[in-house]
Amino acid sequence: MHTRCKAIKPIFRQLKEVAGRSMPLLMVLLVVLLLSWNRGVQQEPWLAPAEADSLRNPQGCEKGDMAAGRKIFEKICWTCHGFDGSGNGPAALNMKQKPANLAHEKTQNQSDGALYWKISNGRGEMAPFKQTLSVRQRWQLVCYLRELATVKDESKR
Repeated sequence: MHTRCKAIKPIFRQLKEVAGRSMPLLMVLLVVLLLSWNRGVQQEPWLAPAEADSLRNPQGCEKGDMAAGRKIFEKICWTCHGFDGSGNGPAALNMKQKPANLAHEKTQNQSDGALYWKISNGRGEMAPFKQTLSVRQRWQLVCYLRELATVKDESKR
């Protein structure tokens, strides 16, 4: 055996002993960290300001607007909200806050203006789309979100 190997062997032995004694403690710490990871991550409910309720869609929701909103949704929203809007898109797995279920009663009970405001301004990991989408495109998304709820209701029947 080489002289260097003889010198290193006791060091490895000591490291092995220390690791052996510390491993149970490290495992306990790891489990505690994993279990507490989601605690405190829950955010307050996302409420649009009261004045957002007075915002009105200047064109209303026509059939063409819903189709256009669907295209926008399938291009940029589905990755977080999922194709059905339930908040289960592939990007949602890595997010601190689970994306909203857009077909859920809690979301659908909000005014069109509140939904438009949220799309425009974003919050946390949801990007603001004020600079990315035109006013009309954001209203088209709101139209499509309303359609998501009716599609969910029809699938229950």
